[in-house]
Amino acid sequence: MTVRNLEPSFRPRSVALVGASARQGSVGAVVLANVIAGGFRGAIYPVNPKYGELNGLRCYRRIADLPEAPDLAVVMTPPASVPDLVAELAARGCAGAVVITAGVGTTDGLRQKMLDAARPSLMRIVGPNTIGLLSPLVALNASFAHLAPRAGRLGLISQSGAIVSSIVDWAATEGVGFSQILSLGDMADVDVGDCLNWMAADRDTDSILIYLESITAPRKFMSAARAAARVKPVIAVKPGRHQEAAKAAMTHTGALAGADNVIDAALRRAGVIRVNDLEDLFHAAEVTSRFPPLGSGRLAIVTNGGGAGVLAVDGLLDEGGKLADLSVETRAALDAALPSTWSHGNPVDIIGDAPPERYTAAVSAVARDAGVDVILAMNCPTALASPYAAAEAVGALAKRGMVEGKPLLACWLGKEAAEPARGVLRRAGIATADTPSAAAEAVSLLTRWSGLRQRLERVPGVTGEARVDRDAAARIIAGAAADGRRVLTEPEAKSVLAAYGIAVPEIIVAADAPAVERAAASLLGANAAVVVKLLSRTITHKSDIGGVVLGLATPQAARAAAEQIAARVAAAHPEGGLDGFAVQPMVRRPGAHELLVGLSTDPSFGPIVLFGAGGTAVEILADTATGLVPLDDVLAGDMIDATRIARLLAGYRDRPPANRPAIIAALLGLSQLAIDFPAVVAADINPLLADETGAIALDARIEIDPARIGTPSPHPGLVIRPYPTGWDSSATCGGSPYRLRPIRPADALLYPEFLARVTAEDLRLRFLTPMRTISSELLVRLSQLDYDRDIAFVALEEATGILAGIARYSSDPDHETAEFGILVRSDLHGRGLGTVLIERLIAYARADGLKRLTGLVLRENAAMLEFAAELGFRRLPQDDVRPVVEIALDLV
Repeated sequence: MTVRNLEPSFRPRSVALVGASARQGSVGAVVLANVIAGGFRGAIYPVNPKYGELNGLRCYRRIADLPEAPDLAVVMTPPASVPDLVAELAARGCAGAVVITAGVGTTDGLRQKMLDAARPSLMRIVGPNTIGLLSPLVALNASFAHLAPRAGRLGLISQSGAIVSSIVDWAATEGVGFSQILSLGDMADVDVGDCLNWMAADRDTDSILIYLESITAPRKFMSAARAAARVKPVIAVKPGRHQEAAKAAMTHTGALAGADNVIDAALRRAGVIRVNDLEDLFHAAEVTSRFPPLGSGRLAIVTNGGGAGVLAVDGLLDEGGKLADLSVETRAALDAALPSTWSHGNPVDIIGDAPPERYTAAVSAVARDAGVDVILAMNCPTALASPYAAAEAVGALAKRGMVEGKPLLACWLGKEAAEPARGVLRRAGIATADTPSAAAEAVSLLTRWSGLRQRLERVPGVTGEARVDRDAAARIIAGAAADGRRVLTEPEAKSVLAAYGIAVPEIIVAADAPAVERAAASLLGANAAVVVKLLSRTITHKSDIGGVVLGLATPQAARAAAEQIAARVAAAHPEGGLDGFAVQPMVRRPGAHELLVGLSTDPSFGPIVLFGAGGTAVEILADTATGLVPLDDVLAGDMIDATRIARLLAGYRDRPPANRPAIIAALLGLSQLAIDFPAVVAADINPLLADETGAIALDARIEIDPARIGTPSPHPGLVIRPYPTGWDSSATCGGSPYRLRPIRPADALLYPEFLARVTAEDLRLRFLTPMRTISSELLVRLSQLDYDRDIAFVALEEATGILAGIARYSSDPDHETAEFGILVRSDLHGRGLGTVLIERLIAYARADGLKRLTGLVLRENAAMLEFAAELGFRRLPQDDVRPVVEIALDLV
């Protein structure tokens, strides 16, 4: 993961066009013409041995002849020449190359040779097979796109050059400008994650659009996307929503967890707004660039056509939106301003002959209503009134698209009469949609954006790790692997689940029918009936041969059931396969819900957890939600709420709510199992029977990969780094014992009491600016970390668990340098707690492979500067004017 050399590559001061040409229609000629026509303000160096001059510019025969090392080179030569040219550019000191050339492949070795040539100098490669680079802020159109985009604050990342051309064409009509357009092509080097890292930090980019075909480095992508989505909207369109799921899956989970479900879960977890097509991408870009996210999206509609308003309502409700209830005061204001025939409700139908003044009055009235969050103004063309004049009236109300501080959207239906009116609205800063459904989607987008941001910043309610028995699970899994088996028996699977805190029925393993009779007798004393199941290491689907018999009320009936199962196995599998029987109580919970909780392994995103409606019709119902491991209780709750069965679990009529914490515990148990045991590749609990008393796994199946036995934990395939276990420690400072551990999201709840004991002066010294308090949003960000980049250690009073101090660092995307900070409670200064915390932080940084820790300290903070010097930090060279001093500690 690196952003090195991306800045000079994307915003170059000089560009070499290798393969520039005078041949009409060639890529080399088109790109050269586009660079010149775009008005690039830097130096332009055509390179081609065939010419001495091109388009009035000196043309250089070789890269070595260039008067300076260009920041960027655009390579447009035949594939076989590319590696050598890249080597020449790298040797010359070029920061980056955009390889437009297609055919630089893997089978012929050209791609690897190209990368090997660039690696020694860390020259970056965009492409190959790309449309080129478009950097409007430096007036560079080094591409063969048909239009040059205007400058703006929208960033675009696309794996398709054709999509870039389409979006540039749309933007020209809509008046939308870009800070950067990156066409990545085959992504031999620079990929989507790199670009997200760069755009997240780019002050000239307010929103990021992505056309996503594949994710080549999922962990890098997730870390970059989460970092970007915290500070600006990230919107993605990902084609291929209806690809077939895994056909050969051995579990229900594997069959239901299709590739697109996982992508959707990943984008949602990263806080990325996913849209379905390019039109939605355009609308999302327009809406998020104009308006803030909305926690509530109660919509008021003002229209001159009742039918159009109804269509908008349908679209809104389809998107899960809400129509605003107009207040009595608003209705009175509308009564006074509108004809008596107006609709007297929302949508506010102001009648087809509505003049501009009527639009002004109606929009103003609903905007003042406290129960309205967003306004949609609509117009249907009629011969009775001018759509253009109506647009002028609505546009005059808007200040940067807002009325009374609320977003104002517009939908002018039609084409010939509507298009000029839409221009008026756009110039007024009002986002426009061509259809009622598109307008409804735009409204829902603002609330969806808010929800995604809230998910990134919500605090889980649990404060500790789940209590598990890893050793017990390890023995079972290792034993099955030693037998050469890929599937655990049901008793083994249930024992593993029990080790991870998931309730299972009591199971007695019986070798033969007489043993089944004895087992049933022991269980029937406390239970009304028992279940007898086939136990086999080779027959994986028991129900296919009648290997499960329910509701057995006597020991004799249980013995007979076992004998019948044995006979069926002998007939279907004469080679053998019967290892015994599992006898367990018949769990009867009238009114309980049958749920599916499962674990699967995605080839790109690693282990995933599935939740939904269970039972025998699970694939037909397909009511499931997918989540990436690791989960916490907030994320597990989101998964439950994303399913239709969630409404039943919440209770209805005389049915009490199901025990939600017990269901969440099952999801968290599977998540932790996946983290601890990479050898577990799939699992099913179906059904997980849930009611108000709890949740119990009636049937379970676990599949393992014996080749992964011994793979260290945490799971190497995780794309989100889990909580760093093994870093808890104790320390005694000033005679008092403290517990030190990595911060957890729930620790945000400890901050208020902690901050109450920190003086305003200590806060100023820590955050380098006067602060009375810390906002709740910042508190969440300080505790809800991406452990792949950030870490914080907290010191807790051993006796009370009260927060005493925090030390943290945040690393750059290259994971080489990190900036640290420390804050100790003001009443605990001078006890050595700060030293203990920083030493722990340094140890973790070294173990994590960081090369340097840096920090910014106010020049007046002599105590901190002296403390840092004692720990080995040195001052970096700088002038004496700045109020802060930068210090650094080399770790290698």
